Amino acid sequence: MQLKALRYFLTVAGTGSFLAAARQYSVPASSVSRFIAALEKELGKQLLYRSTRAVRLTEAGELFHHQVRDALEILDQAAEQVEGKDAGISGLIRINAPESLGRRHIAPIIAELQELHPALVVELTLTDLYIDPVQDGVDITIRIGPLVDSGLIGKVISPNHHQVVASPAYLAVHGTPETPEELLQHRCLVYKGQLGMQRWYVNTGDGQPLKVLNVTGPLRSNNAEALLAAAVAGRGIVLFPDWMFDNGTFARGDMVKLLPQWQFSTQPDQVYLQMLSPENKMRSRKVQTVSAFILEAIGSPPYWCLDT
Repeated sequence: MQLKALRYFLTVAGTGSFLAAARQYSVPASSVSRFIAALEKELGKQLLYRSTRAVRLTEAGELFHHQVRDALEILDQAAEQVEGKDAGISGLIRINAPESLGRRHIAPIIAELQELHPALVVELTLTDLYIDPVQDGVDITIRIGPLVDSGLIGKVISPNHHQVVASPAYLAVHGTPETPEELLQHRCLVYKGQLGMQRWYVNTGDGQPLKVLNVTGPLRSNNAEALLAAAVAGRGIVLFPDWMFDNGTFARGDMVKLLPQWQFSTQPDQVYLQMLSPENKMRSRKVQTVSAFILEAIGSPPYWCLDT
């Protein structure tokens, strides 16, 4: 059983494409197909369903995929230890992050990372749904949410602070709210994802649980950038974390922070930006190096808090 065939198989399983695997390893797609066909013949099992539109794992392929993935990780970690700390990092690393945060911040950081480590292949998955890093084979997960005992090893990057903001054009027409309750009379632009309409919470400072504000408005969307663009155009008020705003947004006067004396959130519990990995992944020098690079690039406090 050839190690190359196993690596090709894992890549095809992860990308759903023979061509993508061929590009990653700089070989013809026919070579990838031939190696995997030989692997299936050796095992006496079909690992992949092939069609003109997609490639997906068979039931036997699913089982084999998890076992091979874990075995290759052990081999790669052993190779890293033999190479020593001075060797560069290379090979595949899988990173998961929320969509908007990933596009605005994680993707540019990864571009800088790969400038330093050109042999590193990054598979970046962006989704606002919580995934299981162990089940999905993810090395590093950037997650926004309450602190929970998930069995993962990680670090809190920072609290996820929110800002209520609007454009000067909107405020000139509709006025500036002076209290959280006045938001109920304004045109609020609200995120609506697979879990339903996002709720707005405010800390009233009286020691009571966060108060829910049932805001309404002319636009709701499952895309945060669309809502932000509408707010910039003067269509309403938005509640977003600090990292949603570009450098200098407030210094230039493009947007105005509202109600700064109150603390707002989109969840009833304190929410944090976290970096998490399965315990077995953290033994990898590659994962440790990439995690440290991302943490340093973001900084403490995060660079976007300084820019805004």
